[in-house]
Amino acid sequence: MSARPTPDPAVVPPGVDRWNWGAFLLNWIWGIGNNTWIALLALVPFVNLVWIFVLGAKGSAWAWRNKSWQSVEEFRRVQRNWAIAGVAVWLTLIVVIGGTFYGIASLLKGSDVYRGALERANATSAATEALGAPVEGGFPMGSINISGPSGEAELSIPVHGSRAKGTIYVEATRAMGRWQYDRLELEVEGRDERIDLNSGRAIPAPSPGAVHA
Repeated sequence: MSARPTPDPAVVPPGVDRWNWGAFLLNWIWGIGNNTWIALLALVPFVNLVWIFVLGAKGSAWAWRNKSWQSVEEFRRVQRNWAIAGVAVWLTLIVVIGGTFYGIASLLKGSDVYRGALERANATSAATEALGAPVEGGFPMGSINISGPSGEAELSIPVHGSRAKGTIYVEATRAMGRWQYDRLELEVEGRDERIDLNSGRAIPAPSPGAVHA
């Protein structure tokens, strides 16, 4: 019985030269596994933004020519496995990044600074009149740094009430275990002026072209 002939790598069979998801998603890693060294261009900054699409479009043909395959079926099976691996890797990254972001935002939301800012907003009549009571907060952005009894915080907190939405901007310092709100301002959507939650007074919007010291 004669051995099955090995396909000619110089000739790309019909159905092989198609979009390659493994090359697109894993680019240079896929290139090493498929002897397609040109895929390493995906490591070059800015070039990679275009090159991943080139790999997706041309990767199958390059992989067919650069590596020995027993059959078209083997090639398709291997490339399908690369595609599955690429999807798995990217889903894992999305979950990890999303989980990290959610964890950090949850820590900020559970902080004394966050809770104190919302309490101050609900206790300020100008804020509840503008937003509608009760004033509730979403996930904040920013940072809180604490070292023993000292610390500092800078946050932007999305808030909403029954009438409107807005953002609370916080600059606070911690001394002797207590937080002091150096700046605590509420910006209401659709309004130019902010509300100073420390005093309850409106902060006029800066005039156009004004220069601040």
